[in-house]
Order: sequence, then structure tokens, then C-alpha cells
Amino acid sequence: MKDLPATTEPAAPPASLAGVLAEIAEVASETLELQQVFDRVANAIRRLIPLDSLGVVRILDGRWLVLHAITCRVHTDTPEAEGMTGPCPQHECSQPESLESWSPRLRPRQGPIARVDDAALELDPAFPSDRRLIEKGVRSAMWEPFRAAEAFGGGVWASAQRAHAFSDEHQRILRPIAALLGSAVEHWRIWDADRRRQERFDRIEALFATLASSLDVREVFQRLSAEIQPILGHDLMTLSELDARAGVARITAHVGECDIPVPEEPIPLTPAELAGQIEAEVIHDILTEVPPGSHRQRLMLASGMRSLLRVPVWLSGEIQGGLIFFHRDPSRYSRDDVDVAHRLADRIALTLSLGRLSEEARIAAEARERAERLEATVATLALELEARGRSRVVGLSRAWKETLRHVGLVAPSETTVLITGESGTGKEVIANLIHQGSARTGKPFVAINCAALPEQLLESELFGHEKGAFTGAMATKIGRLEQAAGGTLFLDEVAEMSPVVQAKLLRVLQEREFHRLGGTRTLRADVRLLAATNRDLDRAIARGEFREDLFYRLNVFAIRVPALRERPEDILPLAEFFLEDLGRSMGRPAAGISRDARGWLLSHPWPGNARELRNTIERAILLCDGGLITREHLPPAPGRDGVSARPHDGVARLDGAPFPPLGMDLESVERSLVQKALGESGGNKSKAARLLGLTRAQLYTRLEKYGLVH
Repeated sequence: MKDLPATTEPAAPPASLAGVLAEIAEVASETLELQQVFDRVANAIRRLIPLDSLGVVRILDGRWLVLHAITCRVHTDTPEAEGMTGPCPQHECSQPESLESWSPRLRPRQGPIARVDDAALELDPAFPSDRRLIEKGVRSAMWEPFRAAEAFGGGVWASAQRAHAFSDEHQRILRPIAALLGSAVEHWRIWDADRRRQERFDRIEALFATLASSLDVREVFQRLSAEIQPILGHDLMTLSELDARAGVARITAHVGECDIPVPEEPIPLTPAELAGQIEAEVIHDILTEVPPGSHRQRLMLASGMRSLLRVPVWLSGEIQGGLIFFHRDPSRYSRDDVDVAHRLADRIALTLSLGRLSEEARIAAEARERAERLEATVATLALELEARGRSRVVGLSRAWKETLRHVGLVAPSETTVLITGESGTGKEVIANLIHQGSARTGKPFVAINCAALPEQLLESELFGHEKGAFTGAMATKIGRLEQAAGGTLFLDEVAEMSPVVQAKLLRVLQEREFHRLGGTRTLRADVRLLAATNRDLDRAIARGEFREDLFYRLNVFAIRVPALRERPEDILPLAEFFLEDLGRSMGRPAAGISRDARGWLLSHPWPGNARELRNTIERAILLCDGGLITREHLPPAPGRDGVSARPHDGVARLDGAPFPPLGMDLESVERSLVQKALGESGGNKSKAARLLGLTRAQLYTRLEKYGLVH
């Protein structure tokens, strides 16, 4: 019997492309992290292609590549090592590498690349990537691109450490493998982008603790930069403040250095740059993309930076500035980074908003504290004024309290004050309060009514005179300016001064010196000047009756005392005060004020203000004879229907009368009007001048002209 031949195992059938593709698809479906299973993918492909190393490349922005995954065969002489892989599987993408580092022969691109059959002869070691392949012993290589999102996304390369390792058939087989791996890489890219985006957002949220440690972003900007560096790398980070009206941006905080000093002065922006602040901005390469057309662009070019990322900082619905990142390398920022920067800018805006609210609250608290101090000061001054036997300060109205607030503000200073208001409103009371609140409170308060004296007497009363200065000057007289030395001089009805006295008073205000009438010795005027008037000084200046330069010297700080009709809340408190004060001084206090009398007091227009109210109460006390003040004890319904007579009503009545047939004597008419005004004013020349619409000096001229001087 013949011996049968020994049985042998049948040879394994050659691997099919479909089977390998199915295996790759199954392996790749186990995880989105292709790097973790890439060695198994490479082993499957080796059944069709005799490769030693396999790599997947991703293209970034058409200019950079990263090695997404790589695996290689261990080369040893032991049979046990045959078919084994490692130690080079890569579980993280490599750092971006410029496509320019590859020679044109092997530079990854979306078109075909001829196979490399002998790298030592075909590659160029002058290029870093070519040189690296040669140094690793690569002799054969082939490349197959794949697409991602309808664009060139990368490719697969295979290499072997022997020459002429690959054929056209191997190249054909690699094509569907590359398409399958490209699809897996794209899925991973989408997943990884979302994962990394969320991780970056989570780290941004963690930065809120740093921002919350201070309401001033500038104080934590250094820490903020260090903490965001791993997720948004930068060589310089700045925070700018935008002034849209002025068209400038100002850098308020910065971390890092550049080739020029970070500008401290405002940076002017062109209209286009100003409009562009509303959008995020990414510049891949400042040197090639930014022209030197504006001041901002020239600063960017001189900075030595290559990449820029800017996002707006919004606050209260308006752009308040920008958060800007710079890097010395080009193409460091993408649109993905914009979302991260936006999130950080929003957190910074929140901190700025809280800081602004805190600052506003602090300012408001300080304002309330100042107001309370002012109110306390005014209350103290009022008590001091009352204790010194002067008028009590009475008033509850908002207008009156605002006037007193101004008193509290200006009293401690040496500022000249002009007090305006109608006759009888209490301007001298305000002047006394100012004096009591000043550093001169222990020194004299001297008042002079400029309307009560003719020009020469007023000049003498104010400045004093030397013996023999004029007829009747029998001895030297000290003027009010000297009497008030170290204290306060109050000039009531200052608008009634003659031009001569106004000129001399201006010198006192400008030079703080004066001469007595008829004297040559210069005297120092160590006084604080307060002035008051019930006239419209603007109109007086326009008519040439008051010096404009004197007005500006007096009107350093103006206080308007409101008329009584403007503060009706103060009428009854003032009436009660006058009732108590006058009843005590007259020795016959009234029982009170009836309801109907109170109603009349509130309805009366009070053209004479607080002075008229005081006189009315005084009259009523006499009439009620210790009883209750009723409506019948008060004046009849206001004359002229409660409306003050206008200064020129008489003229208006004359306008309607025809001239006498033989004409009229104008001087006689004027003389009679002057006499009538003197009669109605009871001989008070200042009041007569106001009735006639004249200054006191103009009235004196007419009195002398018509022989009416007594």
C-alpha cells in the first residue's frame, strides 16, 4: 500500500478589500477616538498592503496639518516580533505643522501624489518633514487624500522601510480605505470640536471665581490671563474702553509684552473701525492682512504680533470696549475661539456692571452723607442765629431746603456770594447763615443797605473818609469795610450803587484794597463780601446801569431765595412763628389762627413775601385783641385783584389819552410823576425810583433839577 502523502492545512484565502473595509468600519465604530484603535486598523490594512507605518493627516485652514493618528511596525530580527505593532501609536493629535515644511514632492494636497519608490533619492532633506522621514528609514511612501464637509480635509499615507514596496494595485486599494478613514476622522472632528468647546466653556465658567474676587477687573487681569492661557493662548491680552462720541479707544488693562509700549493715550479710530467694533474680529496674519492706513493699524503692525482675536464687550445694551488677544505666531485663532472669547467677554462685562453699580452706590451714599452733613450744618447755623437774637430760620418746602443746601455748600469757603430774590424773601437771613457757617463766624457781620443812602453818603459809609474830605467832614470816619475787618460785609440792594461806587467796589474785589474818601493811604480789605439784590441784573447791565465786570466778580456763587408764593408749604409755619414771636414782643399774644384765616393766608399771592406776611400777622394781633385771628382781622381782598401793579401802568393809561390842543409841558408832567412817586413811597427815595423805573442816581438828578431835594 502506497503511503499517502502527509496532510497539510489549506492555505488561508487571500484577504478581500471588502472584508478589510468591513473590519475597519467595525473597529472604527467602537469609539470616536480613532487613535485608540488605530493599530488594529493598521493590522487589517497590512493584509492588503505591505506597510510598516500608517498615518492619518488632517488639514487646518489650508495651511497647516496635524497628524491625527499614526502606528508603525516594530522592526526586530526575532520571528516572535513579526506582525507586531508599536511603540508609536499616538493617542493625541500632534501640534500644527506648516505644509511648507514638506517638499513639493510629498506635500499633502487634495490631488494625486506619485508614489515614492526610493525616498533617499526622491525626497529633499532641506525640508524638515522630508528629512525626518529619511532619518526614520522610510524608503517607500504613498498618499491618498480624503474630503471633509465637501472640502479637502486631509489624507492617509503609508510607508515602508524598503524601496519599491508599493504597486499601482496598492495605491488603488488605499483609495477606499482613505475615504472610510476620512469619514471616521470627520465624525471624530465634529465630536471632538463639541467636546473641546464644552470643556473650554466649563473652564470659562470656572474663571468667574477669579472675576468675583474683585469688582475692579484690572486688579485680577494678571490672574485671568494666566488661567485662560491653556484654553486661549496669547502673548498679549488687553481690555479696551470705547468712547464712541470721541471716536477713540483706550486700553484700560493689559497683560503681556509686545515690541512697543502698550499705548496709554487714547487711540483714534476711523469711522470704519468704529463701526467694526460691534463685530468680532479675527486676523490670521497681521503682517499680510493689515495695511498701515490708520493709527490703530500702524500700532498693530509695530507690535510684532501676527495673530489677533477681538470680541466686543457689551454693557447695558451698548458696546463699552473690547477684549483682545494677540499672538506672535500667525493663524493661532479660529472662529471656534471667537465663541470662547465671547463667553469670557460676557463674564467681564458682568463684573464691570457690578463694579459700576457698586461705584454708583458708593457715590450715592457719599452724596447722602454730604447732604446729611449739610442739613446738620444748616440746622446748627439756624440755631446759632436764633440764639444770637436774630430771626429764626423757618421753612419746610423743598425750594427753601434747596436754598439752605446751597448755604451749607458755600458757607465754609471764602467765596463771594450773590443772593437774589424778591423784596422781603429773607436775603439778609441767608447772608447771616453764610456768615455763621464760615471761619469768620466769631468776627463782625456788617450790613449796609445801598438803597438807603445817596451816592456820596454811601461812598463815605462804605469806605470811610478823612477829615476835610468834603464839606461837613469834621473828623476821620471808619467805613464799613474797616468795621468788618476779619469778618463779613453784606451789601444789601447792591444794584442801587452809583457807577462811581461800583468802580471802587470792583477794585476792592480785585485788589483787596481801598482808600478812604479824601485819603491817600492804601488799606487792606480783609473781608468776605456777600451781596444781595431784588433787581434783574442782566437787564440792568443791558441798560448800562450796572457794571458787567462787577457782576461777574459778585456772581461767583449765586443763591436765589424763592418767593413765598413758590413755597406755599412755608406760609402757615411762618405765620405761626410770627404769631408767637410778635405776640411775645407785643405783650398781647393771639389765641391762634382760624380755619378761614388760614385759607386766606394760603390763597394770598404775597407780593411782599415773608415781610408782608409778618406785617399782616402783626396787624391781625392788634385787631383780634388776644382772641382768635379770623378772616375779618386780615386785609381785604388783595388790591388790584391780587396782581401787583406793573411799573408802567400809569404810562399805559396816558397812552390812551389824547394830547391837549395846545400841547403839554413834558417837564411839568415828569415833575408831577416824581412828586407822586415820592408821596406813594412815603419819601423813600429807593422805592420812588423803582416806581418810576429809574435808578436811585437818576432819581436824584431829577430831584435836583426840579428843586425837590429836602
